[in-house]
Amino acid sequence: MLIRGALVMLTVSWTGYWIAGLAVAVLFLIWALLSTAEGPPVLALALTYQWMQVTIGLFYSTLTGEELEAMYETDWQRMMLIGLAWVTCLAVAMSYGIVLARRRMTPSPDAPVRAASAKVLYIAYAASLLLTGVVQELAWKYPMFTQAILAITFTHLGLLFVLTRRFTRPHLQWEKLALLMAIEVAVGFTGYFAGFREPIVMGGIAILEVFDRRDMRHWVFVGMLAVVLGLSSLIWMSVRGQLRQEIDDELLSNSRIERFDRARTLSTGLLTQAAADYREAADRLIDRLWAIKYPGMALDRVPASVPHTDGDIMWDAVTHLVTPRFLYPDKPELISDSELVRKYAGANVAGRESNTSIAFGYTAESYVDYGLPWMFVPAIIWGFLLGVAFQFWLSVIRHRELAVAVTTVMFWLALYLFERSWAKTLGGTVTLMVYLGGLVYLIDQWLLMRRVQQLTTGLADHVLDTTA
Repeated sequence: MLIRGALVMLTVSWTGYWIAGLAVAVLFLIWALLSTAEGPPVLALALTYQWMQVTIGLFYSTLTGEELEAMYETDWQRMMLIGLAWVTCLAVAMSYGIVLARRRMTPSPDAPVRAASAKVLYIAYAASLLLTGVVQELAWKYPMFTQAILAITFTHLGLLFVLTRRFTRPHLQWEKLALLMAIEVAVGFTGYFAGFREPIVMGGIAILEVFDRRDMRHWVFVGMLAVVLGLSSLIWMSVRGQLRQEIDDELLSNSRIERFDRARTLSTGLLTQAAADYREAADRLIDRLWAIKYPGMALDRVPASVPHTDGDIMWDAVTHLVTPRFLYPDKPELISDSELVRKYAGANVAGRESNTSIAFGYTAESYVDYGLPWMFVPAIIWGFLLGVAFQFWLSVIRHRELAVAVTTVMFWLALYLFERSWAKTLGGTVTLMVYLGGLVYLIDQWLLMRRVQQLTTGLADHVLDTTA
């Protein structure tokens, strides 16, 4: 406790801002509340990513002396305070939901651990690696089922996580882990979005579950993952515009090899750039990660220039959720994040006309809907429901590696982004649970029935042998 208090005070002294000390205290609280469940601390890690999106600009500015746009265009300290309060509400509510659910639902003590042999796992992973891109392309051709198909493709991340987890137990097999991460990073540069990020995160989460502070190999590997993630992000920020333009203009085919080769060609010029160019790229990356600017601008305009909506944004998101497109194919599209930014933040940002969406985020939406302090009520309710759902999935899936894998993938994807809208948060989470969670549950039940059948057959054979 004294060490934590000292770190809080040192942070205040280093940055010169009391809110930086509060941010460190909130981070300690997140880990105290959410790092004790079975498996890796995925809930704590996801909220840590949100925490990073709320705070990174302050720490980066202190470290480099660079003043970011949000600092001179918004009341960034007020928005940071709201963001920290939001993350705290989520953490407390999730913790309470898990505690209550755990009284009624716990994993069976005799549950099987492994779901498949290493050979079957390798084959399944290779198949998912080859088919995921094809299935994703297919998903956009059937708009009524796009979300369901995309959710099922996340089984690839689940298989990846099971592999990385096995490579860390009973000892760290760093060569296999490094090869796996290299493959995923290469494949991640062949898509329209930064597909390398989640696989690296899955590898990091698997390592953190068994992290030994006394083992230098663990420190080295985690450090390597952090460096790869940082460099990959910088490279992606530099090449994504040109790469996406060529994909949109159909100058590049769907071939992963061709797209990777083009990304490699575009990135080779980065090696000859001056230090100032790298600094500019880093500034753009941090400015992109620090999800404060547009919500902060909305604080200035609402309700001074634009009135609160009294829940209209939340109502639209819930209505969109309960009217699935395969039942209501003619339902209208939701207003884009860019339109919300234009209306409530007063910023003329790029939108659908340029195939772009500028993040606004569910925290800003709640403020626009309800204002202070009522904006935090949805965060508390949502956090509680997530906590209950987390314990439910961890208990209802019997094979432990399947349960840990599916909860890790689902709750990381559902929870880690601070700037995601309510519509995408609610829709994405429910879709993941229904389709990805449902698929894994069916696989788990099939494996259990198969296990029982094998035991029954083995017992019958044994009885016949003894009576013969």
